[in-house]
Amino acid sequence: MSTSQSTVDYILDQTNAAGTMSARKMFGEYGLYCNGKLVGQVCDDTLFLKITSQGKEYAGSHYAEGIPYQGAKPAMLIEDSLLEDGAWLSELVAITEKNLPTPKPKSPKKKRT
Repeated sequence: MSTSQSTVDYILDQTNAAGTMSARKMFGEYGLYCNGKLVGQVCDDTLFLKITSQGKEYAGSHYAEGIPYQGAKPAMLIEDSLLEDGAWLSELVAITEKNLPTPKPKSPKKKRT
């Protein structure tokens, strides 16, 4: 089962206070970006955020882990009911983005000869 575009649009709308939000289609699912950093994934219409100690602390009793897809690292599972609280969700995404390392710049591809 794959994620519907309407689910991704809803999550982007709910998290827009976190920063510049975007989603990129990846293998039938979506990567969720905040200010250019990959902060999570939307798989099977479910939001998973990368785990940070600060995010775990902020989530408190709402903290739960899940596996977005087979072979993936565990991620913070965001229950559907929590998606409705845009302020809480935006703050969690902002905390996650702030506490993730800056992505390494991609090296230029070598030209084939």
